[in-house]
Amino acid sequence: MAANNPGIELDLTWLAQVRVNHPAVLKRAAQIETQRSMKKNWLAAWLLRAVTCIDLTTLSGDDTPCSVCRLCHKAKRPIREDLLQALKMSDKGITTAAICVYPARVADAVKALKSTGCHIPVASVAAGFPAGQTPLKTRLEEIQLAVEEGAKEIDIVINRTFVLTGQWDGEHLHSPKIRVLGQTLFFLFPPE
Repeated sequence: MAANNPGIELDLTWLAQVRVNHPAVLKRAAQIETQRSMKKNWLAAWLLRAVTCIDLTTLSGDDTPCSVCRLCHKAKRPIREDLLQALKMSDKGITTAAICVYPARVADAVKALKSTGCHIPVASVAAGFPAGQTPLKTRLEEIQLAVEEGAKEIDIVINRTFVLTGQWDGEHLHSPKIRVLGQTLFFLFPPE
């Protein structure tokens, strides 16, 4: 991946040039609030579409192979069959977008999905989730483990210390090292 996406040099000058027209933002937000919601005959279709965009997630400290397996079965059939039949959608194969688990549970999720014949991708949080306060070496090892176990998506948190202290170049130097470990990475900001 590094050869295909070498990245770019960090240039923060564009941040200093950002201007926000606060009154215009408030005016537009007020307009959006007053717009009509979607028509009722399209509501079910949009809600079903939303389900297909969800990463069904368990990030519980007491996750087990059994609880992950249950989650995988739920992801394969996220909507009750009687509802799908009423909407004439039971033959559409509606599933969630992915299953998201800790790296230690990736193999369990892959195994459970394979046993059901389902091809939902497995995502994993990594890199010291949720705080991102682990050393780079540990973060890289955790990402590598999740990828080796079968994760198709890695959701990582950035090291918040770099952000809070304005050391954007530090985070920028870590990102390419992390990027080469997986094809799809999503950078998450840790909760405050």
